[in-house]
Amino acid sequence: QLQASGGGLVQTGDSLRLSCTASEGILGRCALGWFRQAPGKEREFVAGLSRRPDKTEYADSVKGRFSISRDYAKNTVYLQMNNLKPEDTAVYYCAAEDSLSFGVVFTSYTRYDYWGQGTQVTVSS
Repeated sequence: QLQASGGGLVQTGDSLRLSCTASEGILGRCALGWFRQAPGKEREFVAGLSRRPDKTEYADSVKGRFSISRDYAKNTVYLQMNNLKPEDTAVYYCAAEDSLSFGVVFTSYTRYDYWGQGTQVTVSS
């Protein structure tokens, strides 16, 4: 249902754009989210995008640096990550919640129904 890509090894201050290609229909009926998990830590919310009307929400640690968006024509959701820091190092997962709620962002990973396979982001100092 979801296929994430775009991770890599970058240096502090660099940018990356993660992509998550979804099966037909997912982007239109689901709330979307990006989560990350660092070694030895729990999976944490990074960014979320509701069903229309579009509403976004970000973890405090990434506000002003990361941006979530979607392209319906390409069935793809993006996570633009700027000014990356070593503490952003993690496996990043995209997720979709088969939502009946409009304009609601879900920050708990337990709410999400579909998950991508994860893509590694490593930021060196």
